[in-house]
Amino acid sequence: MRVLRFDALLVGDGTSLLDGALICDGDAIVEVGPARELLPRAGGLPITVHRGVALPGLVNAHTHLELSGLRGKTAPGQGFVPWLESMQAARVGELEEEREAAISAAIDALVSFGVVAVGEVTNGLSAVPALGRRLLGTVFHEVFGMDREVGLRALAETPTIPSTLRYARAPHALYSTHPDVVRTIAETASPLSMHLSEHAPERAFLETGGGPFAAFLDRRGVPRGAFPIPGQSPIAYADALGLLRPDAAMVHLSDAREPELDLFAARGAIAVLCPRSNLFIDTRYPPIHALLARGIPLALGTDSLASNTTLDPLADARALFDKPSVPAATLIAAATSGGARAIGHAASLGRLRPGTRPGILLVEGDLGDADPSRFVLQDLSRPRRMLAAAGKADP
Repeated sequence: MRVLRFDALLVGDGTSLLDGALICDGDAIVEVGPARELLPRAGGLPITVHRGVALPGLVNAHTHLELSGLRGKTAPGQGFVPWLESMQAARVGELEEEREAAISAAIDALVSFGVVAVGEVTNGLSAVPALGRRLLGTVFHEVFGMDREVGLRALAETPTIPSTLRYARAPHALYSTHPDVVRTIAETASPLSMHLSEHAPERAFLETGGGPFAAFLDRRGVPRGAFPIPGQSPIAYADALGLLRPDAAMVHLSDAREPELDLFAARGAIAVLCPRSNLFIDTRYPPIHALLARGIPLALGTDSLASNTTLDPLADARALFDKPSVPAATLIAAATSGGARAIGHAASLGRLRPGTRPGILLVEGDLGDADPSRFVLQDLSRPRRMLAAAGKADP
């Protein structure tokens, strides 16, 4: 047993404690509270005083680790379809050993940032063995297939993954996965994750069957005669397919319109934001103020190094913090408890609370009179150090 005392604690739910303390048994938290209350009850326990702010281990709710070798090899700022074409071209020439080395380096970086768990979105599961040795999280195994039978056959696969990770099937997107496959996943998968309302070509394709994504399919000779065009916006179509619900993490929403977000909010779904990726591909932010105004639960991800410079969720929090009137405390919560909820680990990760092992991350420095959440986001070069490891994934 030991006592850890800090200039401030960020609990992970948007609240903070100045001069906070934790009583820990190994990596497990026993008590959380103001130092003035906990220290008299600590008896003869050893006390360590840390200068800085403590918070739960970070959760990166949306990664594509298998794309880590594509850093600097894709087209920025030209829109989704040019980025997609450049990404696919870069993957063709990638060597297996280069991909494995890039994945290993990306996982090292995640650990160095203080990330304890991820929502890993994957096609081929190539990053999963290495991921399971270092981090917790959920593997969202994507299903592509505009052809119904191809998609349903893919659902029959039952891969083996490390015990540190949860596993869930996930449709890639409404424009790339047959609706019957999407419905099947929606009925059986929990937690649920999917790219949604990410870019204008998605909206054009679902509403009219045309636009840049349709032209992309035609250039590649992809048959799409049997793929139904719903004639609906992405969010309305997602709702019709049963995707919008409290355990559903819908990723990006950078093309979402305000009236559509009313429906999204009513369903209680989670918005996973990857603002630096959106800026890289489309030079646009997600509608953060509209999301906040509706009380939509938020999580943060980084997407991949094919569309981002790092996998640090605090850097994506900082990108939104630089927007006017976006509370730092809300963004810290999105990078901790919000992410834990989005990947189905809300019971064990993301908050400093008794009986859990969420990991304890220290951001070092002189807090002074600063707000603790703003202190964490204002200078991302401050040293970070894990003082306790995160526990095992939920069963």
